[in-house]
Amino acid sequence: MFIKHKICIEDPNFNLQIVLDTIFRSSKSLELITSNKIKIVFKTFIFITTLLILSSCNKTNWNENYREKEKSPFGTYIIYNEMDALFEKEEVVYLKDNFYDYLTKNYKTPSANFGTYVCIKNDAYKLTADGIDTLLSFVANGNHAFLSLNEFSENLREKLEITTNDLDKNTSSIKALKGEFYLEDAHFENQLFTFDRNIRRHYFITYNENKTIVLGSAKIDGEKVPNFMKIYHGKGAIYVHSNPVVFTNYYLLKDKEAYLENVFSYVPSSTIFWDPQIKKSEHSNQPDKDNPSVFKFFLQHKTLTWFLFVSLAGVLLFMLLNARRKQRPIPMIHPSENTTVAFTQTISSLYLKEEDHKNLVDKKITFFLEKVRTKYLLNTNNLNKDFIHNLAAKSGNEIQNTKYLINTMITLNKRSECSEEELFVLFKMIDNFFKKQENGHAK
Repeated sequence: MFIKHKICIEDPNFNLQIVLDTIFRSSKSLELITSNKIKIVFKTFIFITTLLILSSCNKTNWNENYREKEKSPFGTYIIYNEMDALFEKEEVVYLKDNFYDYLTKNYKTPSANFGTYVCIKNDAYKLTADGIDTLLSFVANGNHAFLSLNEFSENLREKLEITTNDLDKNTSSIKALKGEFYLEDAHFENQLFTFDRNIRRHYFITYNENKTIVLGSAKIDGEKVPNFMKIYHGKGAIYVHSNPVVFTNYYLLKDKEAYLENVFSYVPSSTIFWDPQIKKSEHSNQPDKDNPSVFKFFLQHKTLTWFLFVSLAGVLLFMLLNARRKQRPIPMIHPSENTTVAFTQTISSLYLKEEDHKNLVDKKITFFLEKVRTKYLLNTNNLNKDFIHNLAAKSGNEIQNTKYLINTMITLNKRSECSEEELFVLFKMIDNFFKKQENGHAK
């Protein structure tokens, strides 16, 4: 019944020339980047990425993905494309919406023989509590459902009144797990169906015997346990199977299609609603708690996982190096300078240029007397003999030098004009007067 699909497991439609052309164009674009460090980082990133891509060309993806468009061993490409052969003259509807949303839009009037819901996945995590209730109502109206899952949610088990057991749930390597399956109908005369890998010891423990028929079993430790059952619900029925891996490309290419045909021979012929479990419900009030991370697809494949890590590392390196290259230097803030001396020099230069020597003499005398008042606490209103003696004693200067300085200031102060030479002599005398104390001769 099945057409043998040509599936290239070793090299799934990989075009090496496209990859090389892309790398060449990426290398050309690097010439526009001026920083040598950025060039090195990007060229290294492209080199490592190329190695990862090329190294993955001839590797087979052995992960159980159960994806309808996946031609790897454990995808469901073949069974999905052959459903019309299993159910002749019946339409196969690939659900692009969540099943709950699809029924909300298209199943407004409850009716029988509307179709059969089919879900072959690791788990039906897109079926929320509302979705499960809607599915059961759909079946109760006279329709059917086929569920083949590795994990049945707690809510679904409660509603179907079943319990399951998976002896290999925590097994790290399932490659060596083999299985022997049987179909209980007398028509098959206990025909044995053998499977050579990835067969988990997953089966049903308890069920409601009043509305359940065991249709198939698996031999575990020498004992047959149910792994395929028909559960009546209202006017319809739900078919549950605990080993979805037997419906994947791997076994259908190994001449195991007889088991699949016999299993689906129990399911009534009607429109097939194939659920890829790709969208969460937009109308359900229940949150999609089991919604996997956006990176789950990458983490399921070793090569893509490395690609993701290398890409993130490359982006981080680019951001660090680029930010360092373009970071604006922190300006140096200098402390405020005291420009009093420079200002004084500028004013004095102005007076000298104007040859206003008398004005400079008066200001210098005023400066001297102010400093005497503040430093030696002497009254400068009367520059007499007592003042001269007190000033000489406190400043540590000789009386003769002090007397000569005071008399010079009195003489110059009385004049209307002064010469440049007289100005410089006064400056030098005042400067020497204060230097006497600074050198440690004050009493």
